[in-house]
Amino acid sequence: MNEILFEKLGGAAAVDAAVDIFYRKVLNDERISGFFDDVDMEIQAAKQKAFLTMAFGGPVHYTGADMRKGHAHLVARGLNDSHFDAVVEDLVASLQELHVAPELIAQVGAVCESARNDVLGK
Repeated sequence: MNEILFEKLGGAAAVDAAVDIFYRKVLNDERISGFFDDVDMEIQAAKQKAFLTMAFGGPVHYTGADMRKGHAHLVARGLNDSHFDAVVEDLVASLQELHVAPELIAQVGAVCESARNDVLGK
C-alpha cells in the first residue's frame, strides 16, 4: 500500500512544526505579511494545520471555508499569483528547514499548485 503524504512527512507533529515555522516566515515576508495584519494567528495556525493535514491525506478535521470562499476577501485586497508564489516559497523553505526530503517537498508543492486557481478565485 502506498503510504500517504501526511504519514511520509511525519504525521501531525511534523505538520504542526512546519506550520509554526511557516507562519514565522510569512509574518516576516514583506511581500505577504500585510494580508495577516488583522488575523488572529493562533486561530489561523490551527486552521492551517487542519487544512494541510487533510490536503496531505491525513485525518480530516478541517471545517473552514473552501479555498475560493476563504480567500475571496484577500483576492478583493489584491491577492495574486506573486503572493501565492511567496506563500509556497515560505512553505518550501519551512519544510527544507525541517530536512524534509526533496521528493516530498515536490509532492507538497503539487498539492499547493492544485489549489492555486481556487485560492486566487480564477
